[in-house]
Amino acid sequence: MPVTYRLAKDFNVAANIIRAQVTPNQVGTLVVELLGDIDEVNAAIDWMRSQDIRISSASGEIVIDDRVCVDCGLCTGVCPTQALSLDPKTFHLHFDRSRCIVCEQCIPSCPVQAISSNL
Repeated sequence: MPVTYRLAKDFNVAANIIRAQVTPNQVGTLVVELLGDIDEVNAAIDWMRSQDIRISSASGEIVIDDRVCVDCGLCTGVCPTQALSLDPKTFHLHFDRSRCIVCEQCIPSCPVQAISSNL
């Protein structure tokens, strides 16, 4: 089923795919950011639930352990919203929590396991 197409066409909701693990004819997982009017987004979520699509909101947050982080910057390359960046003067990792969408792509990229989620 073309879910993202239906969201755009029927509900005027943009679905920005952050991460996809989908195999034909099997259960898959999509991490998407939904953009649009709140009433249209809610209607789109109701429609997805009516289609037996399990929905869960990212209510947690990314946590970075500064005692473990070595400021290597590997996480900055996988962050789709640039919530993670290296300060050009100090080369220390900067985390802009307001930009983070909790896609969790940074977690497996960290070689010292300094990044986690509290979902």
